[in-house]
Amino acid sequence: MEDKKRNILLNEEQIHERITELGKVISIDYTEKKLYVLSLLRGSFIFTADLVRQITVPTKIGFMTTSSYEHSEESSGIVKVVNDIPDNIEGFDVLIVDDIVDSGITMNFVANHVKKLGAASVKTCALLDKPSRRQVDIKPDYYCFEIEDVFVVGYGLNYGDYFRNVPYVFNWESK
Repeated sequence: MEDKKRNILLNEEQIHERITELGKVISIDYTEKKLYVLSLLRGSFIFTADLVRQITVPTKIGFMTTSSYEHSEESSGIVKVVNDIPDNIEGFDVLIVDDIVDSGITMNFVANHVKKLGAASVKTCALLDKPSRRQVDIKPDYYCFEIEDVFVVGYGLNYGDYFRNVPYVFNWESK
């Protein structure tokens, strides 16, 4: 893929500004609540880190690893729990954070899983929302950007095992 030109869709400044705004909204919405941010690894770790630094209410943070993509550009449709939530979340107001809501299958699976574990409430948050690919009835309660049906990488999103560390979101153009 490196023989193709990178087309930057969202630069560092755009991402930072939107996350700052979103952190303020979440802080207001979770005032007087027992917030537990559940980051879905691996894709959301960068977004989650930046987001929770903008949240001003007391926040407990946990991680869960799921897999539905493996090394493909499309979801297999089957969600596997690789590492489950390490904490008892009963009574917490859980905010599930992911890098992208595409088919919605993973987010829907995790939301239902969290509800079964006794969360007081469950909301969802994503850096990117790609509604044109939705296969289940779910829309993120919070998201930074809505994008078209293009394969994107960077800022936590990977291609194979690479590009998560790129500080912006891009796709490739043919040269």
